[in-house]
Formats: sequence, C-alpha cells, structure tokens
Amino acid sequence: MNAFAIVILSLCGIYMILNFRHDIHMLQQNSYRPERYWRWLRGGDISSTWRMIDVAMILLLLATNLLPFQFASLIIAIICVTKGYLILTRKFKKPLVFSRRVWRIYGVATALALGAAVPTAICTAGHIYSYTYQGFQIALFVILGISAASWAVVMLALWILMPVESHINNRYRRDAERILRSNPDLKVVGITGSYGKTSTKHYLERILSEQFETLMTPGSYNTPMGVIRTVREMMKPYTEVFICEMGAKQKGDIKEICDIVRPQAGIITAVGPMHLETFKTMENVQATKFELADAIPADGFVVVNNDFEYCANRKVGNTECIRYASSNVDGSDYRAKNIRYSAEGTDFSVETPEGKEIDFHTRLVGECNVSNLLAAIITALKLGMSEEKIRHAVERIQQVAHRLSITRTPGGLTIIDDAFNSNPAGAKMAVDVLAQFTGGKRIIVTPGMVELGEKEYELNKTLGRYIGGKTDVAIIVGEYNREALTEGLAESALGKEHIHTVESFEKAQELLNGMIKPGDTILYENDLPDSFK
Repeated sequence: MNAFAIVILSLCGIYMILNFRHDIHMLQQNSYRPERYWRWLRGGDISSTWRMIDVAMILLLLATNLLPFQFASLIIAIICVTKGYLILTRKFKKPLVFSRRVWRIYGVATALALGAAVPTAICTAGHIYSYTYQGFQIALFVILGISAASWAVVMLALWILMPVESHINNRYRRDAERILRSNPDLKVVGITGSYGKTSTKHYLERILSEQFETLMTPGSYNTPMGVIRTVREMMKPYTEVFICEMGAKQKGDIKEICDIVRPQAGIITAVGPMHLETFKTMENVQATKFELADAIPADGFVVVNNDFEYCANRKVGNTECIRYASSNVDGSDYRAKNIRYSAEGTDFSVETPEGKEIDFHTRLVGECNVSNLLAAIITALKLGMSEEKIRHAVERIQQVAHRLSITRTPGGLTIIDDAFNSNPAGAKMAVDVLAQFTGGKRIIVTPGMVELGEKEYELNKTLGRYIGGKTDVAIIVGEYNREALTEGLAESALGKEHIHTVESFEKAQELLNGMIKPGDTILYENDLPDSFK
C-alpha cells in the first residue's frame, strides 16, 4: 500500500475513533440507559447536520467516477481532520467524564470498528495499485460508514458490556451494603422529590452538622451507582447520619436505592410534572416518589410537602407521616408563616403541631427555599436537635450554586443564577424573585423546561406568558422550546421589541453586553444539558 493511501486511511481512521467521543458523551448524559439514548437519537441526532456530513463524504466517495479518486479521498481526509479537531475542541456545559465505564465502552467500540476496517484494508491492499483503486475505495468506504453509524457501534458496545457492567455493579453494591451494615447506629435519611431535593439535602446537611458527623451524597450522585460510590469512597466508621438524595426517571428507581441504604427517615419535597416523558402519568410519578415512604420502617418517619396535590392526597400508613406546607396549610402539621423578604434575606416563622411559633432568619430568598428549609428543620427536630442549634445553622446556610443564588457584580448588576432548576413551580418562583428587583431592567435568559411529556408545550407557553407579565426583557435560548415560549410571551403585555431569540448562551451574552446597565437584574433560568438543542 503506498504512502498516500496509508496517510488517508490513517487520518480517516483516527476520525472514526474520535467520532465515538460525541456518542459516548451523549450516552453518559442519558445515564447509560439504552432506551433514553435511543429516544434522544430519534429526537434528531441521527439526522443531524453533523451526521449528514459523514453521509455526504460517502456519497462523494461513491461519485468518484465524476472526480479523480485521489482528489476525492484528499477532500474527505481534510473534512475528517476538520471534524476531528472540532470534536476535540468543542466546549460542553457538562464535559465527558472519562470514567472506567467510559473507557470500557470506548475500547469495545474501537475494537469493533477496527475489527471491521483493518481486515478490509489488509485484504484489499493488493488492489491498491489497480487503475480504479477499488481496494482503497472499499476500505475508506467501511471507515466512513462506521463513522456515519458510530451511534450504532456505541450501542452495540453497550450491549456487549452489559454482563460485565452488571457483575461490576453487583460487586460494588455488595461492598456498599457491607459498609452500611458495619455501622448499626447509622441514621439514613432519604430525600426525593420532583424538585427541591438537592437544595433540601444541602440545607439539612448544614443543620445536622451542628450536632452530628454527617455525610451527604455529593453533587448529583442520586442514582444507585452514585449512592454506592458515595458509601464506598466517603463513608467513615464514625459517620452518624447519611443524607441520601434519591433521583428517579422511572418506576422502581427509588425502591432500588432504598433496598441498598435502608433509610429510617425520609423527605418527599414535591410531586410534579417532571420526567413525564418516561413516567407518562402523574400517578406514576407519585407512586415512584412514595417508594421512599413505603420503605421507611414503623419506628421511623417521613416528612411530606402538602403544598403539592399529589403529596397531600397520598396516604402513608406504614410509618409516621409528618406533613408541612407554606400555602396548603389545611391538614399540615408544620407551617411556614409570616414570610418576609429583605435585602438581607428572608424572615419566617415555623408553626409546630402544638401551635408554637419558632422564628428564623436566612440569607436565602424565595418561597421554595423556605419550604425546603422547613423540611430540613422538621427532620432536625425529629432527630433531637435543639431549636437554638437549628436557628444558628439556618442563619448561616449559604446559597446552593446555580439554585436561585444571587450575586452582585462590581459594575452594579444583580445576577440570579437558577441554572440547575427546570420545573414549573421553581421557574415561576424564580420569575417572582426577579420581579422584586425594580432598580433597573429585569431580564430573563432561559431555554425553557424539558422532560415534561405531553404537557411540555403547554407548560412552556404558560411560563412564557408569566414571564411577559413580570419582566422587562426576555431572551429565549435555543430552538427546543422557542415556539412555545414566544407564543406565551406574545399573549402577554411585553412588547415584541423586548423579546429576543438567540441560538446559544454565548449569543445571549453578546446580546446582554449591548443592553445592560448598572442597576439591571439578570435571571438565568435553567441551562439545558448538551443532549438538548
């Protein structure tokens, strides 16, 4: 095989391997779940411009009767080098984490691809000097075909590795269960909910740390493997309380985590229209979230937010159920009252079942944060903490990054960062917080909300209408929810000249740079992951 052919095949082969990077990255963002990954692919990635370029290169290769083959293959190599460079330099909101599982998938996918491409190149090498370059053409065709269907190779690698991953996961699970059993005095508090669970987890950890040696699942470690990793890598023999955040995308997810950690207490922060794409109905969401309550033993307790209909109407009979609320106070045991906002934060009172009122001050703002604090306060009281210690901790709780956190820049701007929230109740409350800032323009930057199933368009349209009545400028990012949001905005009092649509957050920032002035307030509401356009 001559040098020209070797260089071309090598460059395209490297591109073929790099092309798996994007697919494995999106597989990771879809939690390595084949059904979610396939749903995302069908949502538009299979037919994306990115993949159409690969198809165009194949068509160019097939049309070499119109172009000299060497010239066509050189063009293809240049395109592959360019796309490979873009893969390596592309910035993502949530970068690919090169875990051992990623390397296993990458290794098997690469082996499958090379197993098809290399023998083809070797078997056709003897034809490389032929007039039509048929052997070279076939080898290059195989490489480009694999690149165009790299998602299929990744899914095949995932399927091949299923027994291996299952064996590894079971071994890790047994080790985590052993660690938990070795500490019989450990108190495990599970936290779940359609929204609010991460903030509640942080608030509870800060409060309980005043009295107990406390461990919480970090970041978004709210899957079975995330919980297992937390236990195996972070739990100490002297840990007294383990706060375990529990996420769910389908029925049985919460039960799976409960079977591992066996919680003695739980908090259910909300049941709302999240992940309806997989849950299908609100009844399924409710049943899944209350898998936590069903797992609590008779001598434990569960704290439930009665402000949500599908929390309030679900009976709990297997353990003590303590209900709390800030608006739907009928039938609630604990109530948040006298909520007052100021530049220093929020003052509020907690009314106990005995009718006693306990006053609190926090640096946090927003009714949902008061609600999350209330759940944490109740749990701390049930675990034996004094009012004084709880009050001391509540006053010192810091804002959780990207969850309605407020900062003021030296240039006089106020930034409200709510990038990690994507639910109707949270978005509405964030807009309400923005509306309180009247010193300058109130600007919202948002791509809308996702994973709301059949209600997604309707809920985003409603959000657009609500935004239009509370803000001065609306910047809609991306195309995913653009139509629904702008339709809602059009039905509000906000003028068309104050409604902007941009392709990305980078474009939104460029637009902001030309309009903001000291005294303005900017709300960043939600930041869709890279698997959404």
